[in-house]
Amino acid sequence: MMPTEQQQAAATPDESPPTPRWKRMLRWLIALLIALAGLGYSSWVLEFLLPIPSDPTNTFLSQLAEKGAPFRWVFTTGDTVSGTMLAVAGISGLLLFSRRRYSNIGWIALMCFGISTIADAQFSLSQPDPNKHVYSDTGLFPQLHQIHALTSTLAVFSIYIAMVAFSVAAFKYRRWPILRHTGLWILIVGAVVTAWMMIADNLPGNYGLGIAQRIQVGAMSLWLIVLAVQIVVAERDRGTAG
Repeated sequence: MMPTEQQQAAATPDESPPTPRWKRMLRWLIALLIALAGLGYSSWVLEFLLPIPSDPTNTFLSQLAEKGAPFRWVFTTGDTVSGTMLAVAGISGLLLFSRRRYSNIGWIALMCFGISTIADAQFSLSQPDPNKHVYSDTGLFPQLHQIHALTSTLAVFSIYIAMVAFSVAAFKYRRWPILRHTGLWILIVGAVVTAWMMIADNLPGNYGLGIAQRIQVGAMSLWLIVLAVQIVVAERDRGTAG
């Protein structure tokens, strides 16, 4: 009977050959890209510093980057640069880290999140045009009517798949303890506010959807930074042990 990945990881935790220095340096670079992307994905906090007439309680972050909005370039640039760094980090992580099922899923999902974020920034919301026909509420998904809604949905799905996959990998392979603890709590908070948004969006009235989305996106950014810290700590410990 073939041993499972978990049994292999538990049976030979210290028997892996030393990692070449060049590979360790590239892994540190991946961590740096992820950390910078996490910070860049938080560019929305500038709405509190820039003279933007928005109400965070009942406005979505996409409205900060919609066509014609003041300082639109700040937010689209932040998302585009962050998405590019995450796409590169996802591809590089898939090539430079151990090939295990859930880790692979995590890196691929992270890459997809980066690509979706780039598309999300490039296909920004458009302000309503009174001369154009506005679709009626047919019960169809809004993703069928505007590309931005589709790219936003793909981005959210991708990052949560990455968060879940890396968390499962951290527990299954008994590694990356920071993700098992801090990362898991961030994932739970993000999941709760996402449920808040999905439920409240289908109810009449205002349930602070703007606040919920800002907590959700903040949790994503914080989780990315935690992932970067975990990579740095793991590589530092590996180098000390070697």
